[in-house]
Amino acid sequence: MDDGCPDGDSTVSVISAQNLDLVFETADGPVHALKDISLEIEKGDFVSFIGPSGCGKTTLLRVIAALETPTGGEITVNGVSPDEARKNRAYGYVFQAAGLYPWRTISGNIQLPLEIMGYSKAEKQKRVENVLGLVELSEFGGKFPWQLSGGMQQRASIARALAFDADILLMDEPFGALDEIVRDNLNEQLLKLWDRTGKTIGFVTHSIPEAVYLSTKIVVMSPRPGRIFEVIDSPLPRDRPLDIRDTPEFIEVAHRVREGLRAGHIDE
Repeated sequence: MDDGCPDGDSTVSVISAQNLDLVFETADGPVHALKDISLEIEKGDFVSFIGPSGCGKTTLLRVIAALETPTGGEITVNGVSPDEARKNRAYGYVFQAAGLYPWRTISGNIQLPLEIMGYSKAEKQKRVENVLGLVELSEFGGKFPWQLSGGMQQRASIARALAFDADILLMDEPFGALDEIVRDNLNEQLLKLWDRTGKTIGFVTHSIPEAVYLSTKIVVMSPRPGRIFEVIDSPLPRDRPLDIRDTPEFIEVAHRVREGLRAGHIDE
């Protein structure tokens, strides 16, 4: 399975955080959301963030995306600040809910960021057709969101995030509300999409099997203030059929993640 990276470029850090802190000021006093986060994400990595509710997984993803501003430490994306990376269109972002406009067709929803960016009509059409093919929705561009299943809507949301061909894809628990069968199918499709595009992916999840199945690197976080308890590099091959989840190697990684989550609670 090709990692999508040019030879000699597989260890380039695209996201680098050093001693990152984030404190929210609230009416009830300061809330320490992230504490002393140091992390390197390399080009072509698929990195999952997992931890208990409120541990800062989504907050860390939002910091990477310049949707939150840290109060301490440093973070760079492609060697520049997250805000500069945002202006350079370095990443697409997929939220927990598909967030599709009901009055727009699927193609119209995918076109929206391209319209904002001023792409020509021909270029918009070309890019929409390309990403619809990537997420296997080529026949559904003229449909409206309410005519699609929840899983198909999430695929359309992913297509929208891919439309302007950013190198980094940030995904905030995009499959959490879907049933297990649909989730398994989308996990398989996401790995195929990652293989075809070579994107660097940051993925928030509460599911241990999902994190282990998808990732080259699993970031285990501890309860608030959100800290990185452990970073687990996956020994699994990049070519991963669903039945790899029954192998001793998969079960061992899942055990390590579970133990890390448990230990993170104890060390709180």
